[in-house]
Amino acid sequence: MERTRASYLKLLAELYPTIADAATEIINLSSIINLPKGTEHFISDIHGEYDAFSHVLRNGSGSIRRKIEEVYAHTLSHSVIRELASLIYYPAEKIEYVKAKKKPEEMEDWYKTMLYRLVAVCRHCASKYTRSKVRKAMPKDFAYVIEELITEKSDVEDKEGYYEEIINTIIRIGRAERCIVVFGELIQRLVIDRLHILGDIFDRGNGADKIMDRLEKYHSLDIQWGNHDILWMGAAAGQTACIANVVRICARYGNLPTLEDGYGINLLPLAQFAAERYAEDPCALFACKAEADATPAELALTKQMHKAISVIQFKLEGALCLERPELHMQDRALLHMIDYEKGTITIGGQEYAMLDTNFPTIDPADPYALTEEEAYVVERLRESFIGCERLQRHMELLLNEGALYLVYNHNLLYHGCMPLDDEGNLLDVTLFGKTYHGKALYDALDRYVRQAFVSRDEEMRGRGRDIMWWIWCSRESPLFGKDKMATFERYFIEESETHKEVKNSYYTQIENPETVEMILHEFGLNHKHSHIINGHVPVKTKAGESPIKCGGRVLIIDGGFSKAYQKVTAIAGYTLVYNSHGMNIVAHEPFTSLAEVVEKGSDIHSNREVVERRHHRLSVGDTDNGGRLKIRIAELEELLAAYRSGEIAEKGKK
Repeated sequence: MERTRASYLKLLAELYPTIADAATEIINLSSIINLPKGTEHFISDIHGEYDAFSHVLRNGSGSIRRKIEEVYAHTLSHSVIRELASLIYYPAEKIEYVKAKKKPEEMEDWYKTMLYRLVAVCRHCASKYTRSKVRKAMPKDFAYVIEELITEKSDVEDKEGYYEEIINTIIRIGRAERCIVVFGELIQRLVIDRLHILGDIFDRGNGADKIMDRLEKYHSLDIQWGNHDILWMGAAAGQTACIANVVRICARYGNLPTLEDGYGINLLPLAQFAAERYAEDPCALFACKAEADATPAELALTKQMHKAISVIQFKLEGALCLERPELHMQDRALLHMIDYEKGTITIGGQEYAMLDTNFPTIDPADPYALTEEEAYVVERLRESFIGCERLQRHMELLLNEGALYLVYNHNLLYHGCMPLDDEGNLLDVTLFGKTYHGKALYDALDRYVRQAFVSRDEEMRGRGRDIMWWIWCSRESPLFGKDKMATFERYFIEESETHKEVKNSYYTQIENPETVEMILHEFGLNHKHSHIINGHVPVKTKAGESPIKCGGRVLIIDGGFSKAYQKVTAIAGYTLVYNSHGMNIVAHEPFTSLAEVVEKGSDIHSNREVVERRHHRLSVGDTDNGGRLKIRIAELEELLAAYRSGEIAEKGKK
């Protein structure tokens, strides 16, 4: 042990070769841990709604507006504060709007006023960080100027004159607009220190690709995979049942442009096949569930494609259920339960009439076999998904920045649920001969997902691919959390009792403090301020549901970004803000448009509810990173003592 300590101190001495170096770093780290904790922003279930997501990201769930009010609440009117906020959210667009409304000779005064206000807000936002961290957030072309403007100058006699000359020069040399844009973007970055995405970036809305592009550039990020994300990851890895599901959902919600335009997925083979095989079929059950800007012919073709890929999906899934009995999904193979002559299906011993009996590609004697044409379509889709560079890059982001769960600053983050049995105990799940529960289940599934992309063993890659489909729809999956995915029943059976998807007991047990403590303890969390934070299930605010469960220990922040859910939820999403003062959950009204924000200074109306108010302001020292910094300080103090005792000699001193 003593040898290990001595070896470590010698390694540390390579980084800090003198007493002065070690002492300086101790002073630096000690100052950092006493700064206010950075603000964490939690967002879940975006479902491709890029415009709403982008706006919430830009306004920090109202955090920027609050910063402006802290600076100007007693000196600016509400309307002026709104205008300043919209300038920070969309600086370039706001400048163009103002230029169109004002005379050229009026712009100089506007530039000057806005720059002074932006400097004040930026200075306030930067006050909780070290100068080094703020400097790193600045673009190089304006770093010096911004640092001069937001840093208090104690050694300048005429401070007002000094700052005014800088701003006048910026305007005179034609850099005011660029400077305003830089300030807006810097404020957006400083207001949120860490972004947590709790799953379901994909499906429903048509902007998932743009969301992923935005996340690629975000300064500090983690992602907890959602079931829809896992589905797309499986598709990108070439798992054909996942591919069929992705295409079907895109067709169902009028979202095929995300595949074709966003990712360049070739849908022509599917379109040609569907148009030929279902030419005389009205495909009435396969109408798009979202408003679509399309001609009648385009809508008819989409319905045909929707039905064609649905039948292919049910074939692929049924075959997988039977080929992989170790996944315990055999009861979801349904095509062999159909009486094709009578037009009925038997499920759970009950016979039901089918709403659609036209299945020209299904052989009743071998219902899960793909026809030659279907096999061709599937192979072309698989090649297109695997070969899409942009899609693969986005999946790499999910792998590098994502996982099934995260323990961060004493909180447990995951998308769906902790699978429990009916008594509220951790559910035992057996996969490929091994049984897991709780954290071990999450860890095992995480490994399988990564193996699908990186393993050199084809059998392990295959298991990983199929596990992603299992995570998408299994009753035992922590990302699905229901007894079945009743996709087939919702399409083809009228009786609503067959459509019911019973939630895992987790969703009733989370009001039980003992269950919540058990789950937190499973992940090593024993802190009195620990929370479970997850999304996945839309909170039906319209029906009186609350996202705050178990006295604030559990927070479900999916309120429905997706327009498809908003009739049920009555709102447009919950987000969570965790700053140095505590936790606030934010309920958002639907986003209108960028034009509304720019032209009228409107914003998403957001209601804040305090989840937890801390009696003392949290510092960096209260965070996970603060804990690591404290350990490093203790190590450096040991090194300092070793230098001073002569145990280790200083290096590089002349």
